[in-house]
Amino acid sequence: MENKRNSLVAIALSVLIVMAWQFFYMNPRLEAQRKAELAAKAQQTTSQTAAKPANGTAPAVPAAGASTQAPAGTATDAAATSPRVTIDTPALQGSIRLAGARLDDLKLKNYRETVDPKSPLITLFSPSNTKDGYFAELGYVETPESGKLPGPDTVWTVSGNDKLTQSTPVTLTFTNEKGVTFARTFAVDERYMFTVTDKITNGGTAPLAASLYGRVTRYNKPQGTSVYVLHEGFLGVLEDQKLSESKYSDIEKENVEHAKTTTGWLGITDKYWAAALIPPQDVAFSSRFVHIAGQQPSFQADFRADPVTVAPGQSTEVKNMIFAGAKEVPAVDGYYAKLNIPKFDRLIDWGWFYFITKPMFKLMDFFYRYFGNFGLAILATTIVVKALFFPLANKQYASMAKMKMVQPKMQALKEKFGDDRMGLQQATMELYKTEKINPLAGCWPIAFQIPIFFSLYKVIYVTIEMRHAPFFGWIHDLSAPDPTSIVNFFGLLPFEAPTMLHLGIWPLIMGVTMFLQMRMNPTPPDPAQAMVFTWMPVIFTFMMASFPAGLIIYWAWNNTLSIIQQAIIMKRNGAKIELFDNLKGLFRRKPSPAE
Repeated sequence: MENKRNSLVAIALSVLIVMAWQFFYMNPRLEAQRKAELAAKAQQTTSQTAAKPANGTAPAVPAAGASTQAPAGTATDAAATSPRVTIDTPALQGSIRLAGARLDDLKLKNYRETVDPKSPLITLFSPSNTKDGYFAELGYVETPESGKLPGPDTVWTVSGNDKLTQSTPVTLTFTNEKGVTFARTFAVDERYMFTVTDKITNGGTAPLAASLYGRVTRYNKPQGTSVYVLHEGFLGVLEDQKLSESKYSDIEKENVEHAKTTTGWLGITDKYWAAALIPPQDVAFSSRFVHIAGQQPSFQADFRADPVTVAPGQSTEVKNMIFAGAKEVPAVDGYYAKLNIPKFDRLIDWGWFYFITKPMFKLMDFFYRYFGNFGLAILATTIVVKALFFPLANKQYASMAKMKMVQPKMQALKEKFGDDRMGLQQATMELYKTEKINPLAGCWPIAFQIPIFFSLYKVIYVTIEMRHAPFFGWIHDLSAPDPTSIVNFFGLLPFEAPTMLHLGIWPLIMGVTMFLQMRMNPTPPDPAQAMVFTWMPVIFTFMMASFPAGLIIYWAWNNTLSIIQQAIIMKRNGAKIELFDNLKGLFRRKPSPAE
């Protein structure tokens, strides 16, 4: 009796801990993220002054983008305060600032802030004289011998076409006091890759040693709460062709410098968007991830290449690429394959199980192109995964069926050996061998499905294709939690349910299917195990309430298929299906101790 009471207390405490974690930790974090994202959309004003490098870092690559422009009210106002070249492609709109030839005004035409089709477009880059400054810039490091070289404040002149489209490049020119002319040509494809080609012509009398630099600079970290399954911050493939990742918090503590390399790329990534520099792949360059303190703190991924020498009367070309846009899988994979950018597909955070996660996305995307709905694609993908694991599941359920059929023999062994645990264990193993039962058969399907489940979670949570992807009914975004709540009877009552008490329809459906799946098996005789058996679906229902709706739909559908599969296999093996008896037992009156 005492053991049973202790078990009840332990289970009750476990449930309370899980519910407290859900109500007081996870849900407030999600609510804070939602409010922060809304606040971040309102562009605010601030002044911009030159910042100085922190931690003694070398100032060869400019710090936080000093600007001589006066502060502007919004990103639109700031863009209007300086001469610019317009950008207009099927995927992008914005402009290039002629002062510094800086890419600092960019919106993504195909993505909006919310599921509302009238909400504002996603803003990727903003001018340096706004609070949310974020930009990419290329220039050259000046020396006393070189004279004035293109930098943050160099004013370029438009030569010819003044509108950048996917079919019409734009050329900017600058000539310094020593007769060296820089002709910079911007070109952009139909998606998010800019090609920047500098033609350097030395019209002077002395050789020119020009050392290229590039930087992606942003003032603020992403608004919202970071999630452990997703990397946001600095990213690159640099020395030794290894993927290098650094969080904002890590760089705030200590800058990271990379050894020289002749291939690679670097930049800053958010959950769905990224900005990356691909330096010339034929010149050695060093790179850094840095946090720059000062009146305008900033985060910066930059590189500096070895000097390129241009003799008098000669010219040379320096080619860079800049990725600025959405991390669409086909686009990123296309750049990786066509442009031969090393490991550029890792710009998308596929996680440790990328060899599972990426193929799973490919499969899901295949079904999406057939059905036209990612929710249906998730259901179809689940069927394929179940089919792949059918041999293991068949062994699992067949083993469970045999275990049930030998229960009378097991009980006889327990009565025979009594307290002789060693003898009982040896007799039990001999019985398993005689009946050809593998007691571990039930563990393998679960073990194999853990990375599958985690990979699916990554696909739904990380890939931009899932962002704002609708299902049917009330699910308008598979990457967000079910918006309904039992507190207001799923929207029937005229008030908004608190986030802390959020429990939607699909999590409840998932909980019911999990409950039914567990009831397919006999209730454990041990009271503590029986209590866990009863409360496990409830605990998981609350734990999963804040997960993306797509993942909840997958789990509910997977449970349903498992119930059907288990019933068929157990019936084929002659084992009794416990579901209906277990359900009846829930409503059967328990006899009192006196009875």
